[in-house]
Amino acid sequence: MRLRQIALVAAELSMVEEALCDVLGLEVCYRDPAVGRWGLVNALMPLGGSFLEVVAPVAPDTSAGRYLARRGGDGGYMVILQCADAPAWRRRLEAMGVRAVATADRAEYRYTHFHPADTGGILLSIDSVAADADWRAEDCPWPPAGPGWTGDRGWGAGALLAAELQSPDPAAMAALWSRLLDRPAVPRPEGGSEIRLENAALRFVAAKDGRGRGLGAIDLALPDPARAVRAARARGLPAQDGLVEVGGLRLILHQAPARTGGA
Repeated sequence: MRLRQIALVAAELSMVEEALCDVLGLEVCYRDPAVGRWGLVNALMPLGGSFLEVVAPVAPDTSAGRYLARRGGDGGYMVILQCADAPAWRRRLEAMGVRAVATADRAEYRYTHFHPADTGGILLSIDSVAADADWRAEDCPWPPAGPGWTGDRGWGAGALLAAELQSPDPAAMAALWSRLLDRPAVPRPEGGSEIRLENAALRFVAAKDGRGRGLGAIDLALPDPARAVRAARARGLPAQDGLVEVGGLRLILHQAPARTGGA
């Protein structure tokens, strides 16, 4: 499995979208009209071969709106994993009693969104693309990013390294996700545990910010983390060396390795 996309939820789309693009040096590649079925608007931004998405409710009584109320404002919303065969994972999790709240089964794209009540309070999606695509490749096609995205355009430089899932009982959360994903939760030298994916990690920590269970932080590799910190400070956002906060989500910044190449 691969960590392919992280979604934030915001009361106002434009404010968080603009801040993410400015701070991280990204640009919007797609706005998906299909999210209107859930009463949402969105913006999708590539970061290397992964994606950040912001969604915002534009209709009353949406699940995203209820999530905003429950967590007290903007923040991390959804973890999207990519695999070789999403319907097989759907069957596995449903056999474990995990409820699917939305599904698609198209030739080029299959997904299942699983009920947060069954995943420890975090919206999880497991997705796959056409069988002839290499799902591990950084530039693997990604239909949610729309028809204009291709991995060779040189969209936002960087990488998505980890998602930090917080809970009052992180050990129980880690054990639950270990069962769901059929991967071990291994101890971390800093304390707590993590599940290692093909390209990233899911980290489980205690909720200490007063917001309860949810997606609290992500780790990003950037070509110039210091520039991101300066941009965040210029916008009046919380920022310190190696850490900024945008849209209620903590962004833990790491130096991306220099790209090498030759003729």
